[in-house]
Amino acid sequence: MTVPIKISAWKPAPFALKGETVFAVGDVHGCATELRALLTAIADVAKTSSGPRRLIYLGDMINRGPDSIGVLELWAEKAETRGVDRIDRVMGNHEIMMMLAVIGGPHAHKAEAMWLSKRMGGQKLFDQMVARTGGPVAQVDQALLQSALGRRVVLRLHGMRSHVSLGNTLFVHGGLDPHADPDEFLTRPWTVFTEARWAWINHGFLDWKSGFGGTLVVHGHTPPDKHREISGMEDPHLFEGDRLGLDGGSARTGIVTAAEIQEGRYRILKAGTPVAHPEPSGA
Repeated sequence: MTVPIKISAWKPAPFALKGETVFAVGDVHGCATELRALLTAIADVAKTSSGPRRLIYLGDMINRGPDSIGVLELWAEKAETRGVDRIDRVMGNHEIMMMLAVIGGPHAHKAEAMWLSKRMGGQKLFDQMVARTGGPVAQVDQALLQSALGRRVVLRLHGMRSHVSLGNTLFVHGGLDPHADPDEFLTRPWTVFTEARWAWINHGFLDWKSGFGGTLVVHGHTPPDKHREISGMEDPHLFEGDRLGLDGGSARTGIVTAAEIQEGRYRILKAGTPVAHPEPSGA
């Protein structure tokens, strides 16, 4: 199956990335076919890029879609496999739910219930992992992760970051709270669950109009319909209000979205065929 790829025209924006070209990939949610096509397009484009080339995954690789394991295997690949010099993997709220369920602790029960809920779609990944192991119905634990996903993917999961800062730009899953100290906000550990608001925030971030102290924010987390509802923007993939959103809706809309970002400009890459009538989205 050939997956359509659309690449927008370049648009101006005041990104200053210390000479790097960054390919930032928004929420994928188990859409492995679309991600594979998008990564192939990125590798082709990267051949013509000058300076260091970096790929940043913005989180929410898993749940909802048909092949989260396939996504994680692509996500865990080495940089040279994808024609870039470096890969950074940012943690999303969906990874937080799964990892809290797996490691145990005070938030494990609530995180597991939320992760496996119909709204969050983690049951699909759980079922995929159980099928991969070929054993009886498994528990949500580290043994299941190791058996189903393998050592490389598990190491990558444990190595996820809350954010990446490069030049004047912050790459983060959810966003920033303009009323919080950014250093304190971004260093909250994912183990505090929903208090790690860098992975969960949308209200208070997308409707903020006064910038973030000179920091530009590239993020995922909030799909197009919900983004429009909060921000009032018709196109959520435009740089506006010092923000650039890259959640294309993935499993619900059929579209996985990324951006190529260079000094002073960016363009949007989309992979997939739009779903005619997507279900209302959550985060």
